[in-house]
Amino acid sequence: MIQLFKWSGSGYIETDTIEENCWINVICPAKQELEQLSKATCIPLDFLTDPLDIDERARIEIEEGNLLIVLRIPEYDEKNSEIPFVTLPAGIILANNNMLITVCSSDITDILELHVGKAKNIVPSSKIGFVLRIFLRTALLYLKFLKEINRRTGDIEKELQKSLKNEELIKLLNLEKSLVFFTTSLKSNELMMERLLKIKTLKLNDDDEDMLEDVIIENKQAIEMANIYSNILSGMMDAFASVISNNLNAVMKILTSITIILMIPTLIASFYGMNIELPFQHSTYSAFIVLGISFSMSALGVLFLMKKRWF
Repeated sequence: MIQLFKWSGSGYIETDTIEENCWINVICPAKQELEQLSKATCIPLDFLTDPLDIDERARIEIEEGNLLIVLRIPEYDEKNSEIPFVTLPAGIILANNNMLITVCSSDITDILELHVGKAKNIVPSSKIGFVLRIFLRTALLYLKFLKEINRRTGDIEKELQKSLKNEELIKLLNLEKSLVFFTTSLKSNELMMERLLKIKTLKLNDDDEDMLEDVIIENKQAIEMANIYSNILSGMMDAFASVISNNLNAVMKILTSITIILMIPTLIASFYGMNIELPFQHSTYSAFIVLGISFSMSALGVLFLMKKRWF
């Protein structure tokens, strides 16, 4: 799908035609759509196809005056119960004909909330200002998702304290995978932004340079948070693996103690079931005597196990 936007004076509004200073938003396009767009805008076809590769790293490429920026953005996929927080590449193309093109397998306007009225104070001659705002929204979204991962980790930690199964550990493992994705993507984004500062062909004014430096600082903060949460999560998984093992050992100890206690009256009853001369067998109260002995021995067994702290 291809969406076309034009500058209206207060933001970008949707339009039907490709024109100068327009913004072309490409969402999970078909191959034929990319070929037609490449011909219409004179953009190299690989600039349009590379950002659709899910494993594409963050980078910058310049060809024939066209600048391709590949940015790794975070996404929350509620349908993916195993790894809900993932990253995907988004391509931002600054064309030499004054057009701005974004290419992504998902709708970047929904992920980063780049709706009408959100991108204020952006003039058509300063597309880099819009790009920097995309960078900033991406860094802030990483921070938001990292806080959500930390919150979920706390909830799982409470469940783990009583758990005997591996379900909670698997949930933590999936969150750790998300943190690995975030850390890798954030580091590649950082290298890309630092290189962007050094590109002389990209004319950045003082405000743009200040904003890019602010974005790099936010990105570094997100990297530090991801590293801290990842280390905490790794230590927590090791600790709670031992907790689950200890909980299971405690249950097995209780079950073993109950088995020993129940074995005592069974042993006595089996002994008095033998077809030989036994004490009290001619007594009228022989059954009560056997029951009394059984309960007494069981009670002594319970007291002994309690003293050993098996209960």
